[in-house]
Amino acid sequence: MFRLLHAFTQLGGEVHGLAELARASALDDSTVYRILRCGIQQGAFVQVARGRYRLGPAAVRLGTQALTPRLQDRALSSCLEQLRLAADGGLVFLYGLTNLGHPQRHCIDMAVGSSDLSELGLPPRDLMSINRSLRIGASGRAILAHLSDNLQQRVLAEKLPPAVGPGVYRGRNELLASLAEIRAKGYAVGYQECVRGWDSVAAPVLWGGTVLGSVVLMKPSSPPTVARDRYERAVTSTTAEVSRLIGGF
Repeated sequence: MFRLLHAFTQLGGEVHGLAELARASALDDSTVYRILRCGIQQGAFVQVARGRYRLGPAAVRLGTQALTPRLQDRALSSCLEQLRLAADGGLVFLYGLTNLGHPQRHCIDMAVGSSDLSELGLPPRDLMSINRSLRIGASGRAILAHLSDNLQQRVLAEKLPPAVGPGVYRGRNELLASLAEIRAKGYAVGYQECVRGWDSVAAPVLWGGTVLGSVVLMKPSSPPTVARDRYERAVTSTTAEVSRLIGGF
């Protein structure tokens, strides 16, 4: 069963036939068929057409059950506030990955001190549109860099919203190169990608190699190089602690 579930995630896309699932899971056709039929009864799989299957609601429940007891709100909030203090202020956000309709990010928690988010200079509608996309900003790209190729392609096909910062990655090759750099370094740096006048440093929240979200620090543009290095260290250290809290070890 787990080999078959893993095959769905490795193949990408949503709907697959019995033969390709058998190849991907290294199981024979008859075994895959029996697992699928049993899984349909339990809600793990859904048959959408003759010989075509997709993951079902029980698969979602498994993921939700795995994550729900891990999210210790008070401890997470403390981590974000400590990062804000270590960075001498700024805006700190914890984003989570959601695949509801399309791979996006949503804000789980924040530490902004006495700051007013209106100082970013964008109306709420534009700010929400920009902060959903995984191809915009260090926080989005930190998540995107650790998604499967098929999910990356879906995000790369998005159109950029009109209200983005001047530093946003517009070229496909340039964006892909940035993702490779993030995987190599372990963090992302954005220069005025989301909002003019604000830079950001973000690192992915990982659990067992699976990306769950990202932690991002936003500061006014052009900090001294020494300070920027300190911000990068602080963000990666905080994100490692957030990953530990979520993983429960």
